[in-house]
Amino acid sequence: MNVRVHMSMLFHLDKCIGCHTCSIACKNLWTDRKGAEYMWWNNVETRPGTGYPTQWENQEHFKGGWKFEKGYGEPDAISLRLHSRAGALAKLYYNPDLPSLEDYYEPFTFRYADLFNAPENTQQPTAIPISMVTGKPLHIESGPNWDDDLGGSNLYARNDPNHAGLSDEVKAALEEVDRVVFNYMPRICNHCLNPACVAACPSGAIYKRAEDGVVLVNENNCRAWRMCVAACPYKKVYYNWNTGKSEKCILCFPRLETGQSPACAHSCVGRIRYMGVLLYDADRIPSAAAVPDEKLVAAFMDTLLDPSDPAVVAAARANGIDAGWIKAAQDSPIYKFAKVWKIALPLHLEYRTMAMMFYIPPLSPVMSAMKDGRVRLELDDPDQDFELFNHLHKARLPLKYLANLFSVGNEDTIRRILRKIYAVRIYMRRKTVDKNIDAATLQALAEAGTSPEEAEAIYRLTTLPTVPERFVLPPYHREMAIETLRDPLSHKGEAGFGYNQPPRRGE
Repeated sequence: MNVRVHMSMLFHLDKCIGCHTCSIACKNLWTDRKGAEYMWWNNVETRPGTGYPTQWENQEHFKGGWKFEKGYGEPDAISLRLHSRAGALAKLYYNPDLPSLEDYYEPFTFRYADLFNAPENTQQPTAIPISMVTGKPLHIESGPNWDDDLGGSNLYARNDPNHAGLSDEVKAALEEVDRVVFNYMPRICNHCLNPACVAACPSGAIYKRAEDGVVLVNENNCRAWRMCVAACPYKKVYYNWNTGKSEKCILCFPRLETGQSPACAHSCVGRIRYMGVLLYDADRIPSAAAVPDEKLVAAFMDTLLDPSDPAVVAAARANGIDAGWIKAAQDSPIYKFAKVWKIALPLHLEYRTMAMMFYIPPLSPVMSAMKDGRVRLELDDPDQDFELFNHLHKARLPLKYLANLFSVGNEDTIRRILRKIYAVRIYMRRKTVDKNIDAATLQALAEAGTSPEEAEAIYRLTTLPTVPERFVLPPYHREMAIETLRDPLSHKGEAGFGYNQPPRRGE
């Protein structure tokens, strides 16, 4: 058992209001520079939609992530979808699988001088847009959130790759004006356990930090091959056209190392984000990534270890993980949502990069019930709760669509999660509004595989306004974990300085 630690984030999609505050916080802090104008390390997409960059999920076109190869007489294996080792040489100077600037958008500004220098006229002068790359006038046709709120549009929603497997009837219903439904999905780099960007980089510039799992780019080694951009199936590695270097989300590790949450999480208005530590078994990664699609979710979850298991704790300590990180893993909200309550999943596990950012699938907006051929939204009708609980397959956002996003197409997994979430909603509504928890409510909890105690725990952490339990950050430095009682220049072995504590990894 090779126990390691990983910083992870969770997004509760039921709570996202699509305000883009997280995106602006990240942009102002990290990518407000020449050459990084089009980079959105954090972006919020409307779903159904084509995302940013456009059609990033279409791996038949972009060839990101890993592909599964069934072994005949040999163990199953995976290989980069982008190229083989020999194929990488052929693509060094021309890579047709790279996204173009049109897949993002051409960075632009406005020629504000026109407002002051325009000759006298009867018309109000305007500042025309110009390209920040070429300096020439530009006709703006797209942007990072160009499809914002266009959940039912023919141009964006209809071309969502996750519509695969939906029946014609469901697709038609999604396109009806009176049934347009969408949700928001924030995305950052997933800091994967099996990152394709790291495997594809010819110069070894991208690496995964051992101390917390953050994937970073060593720009001193970057040679602008841009294989990382093409190999990342989430398209969260960007090329800086000004510096000739690749850049990506760094999970705000300078903030984490000083006990602060990442800028996107800290600024989140809807409090949809949670931060925590996960323990995982690195030895299980190769076998967990090389399984058929129907086994991927279970195999991935098996790599995550119970931080309270004495055997896991002993193995972690033997691997140099100190007590502060283990305690943070035991208190991690990510572990509770993903492993204890089992209502959170990574995005697109079928890419086999083993993403370490988790999502709670959305139950909102409130689903409609039909009566006498008309939509009924009587929120104070207790019978409607159970009607919806028992007919989740009629949700306006199809289960198959959510399954294509989070559970490798398995609708049963999504149905189980949504039933538990909705059972918690029913229970808390009966408890706080009706003041009457009847037998039908308890039966709904039992059918969803939960209990009143677990329902209240889920509700509490979901609605928690305070930061300490949503962001459980480990002590990155020894001085943050213990009190220094003597001169820090004193000898390491002297009592009171803290060196009697278990050593950090790498010491």
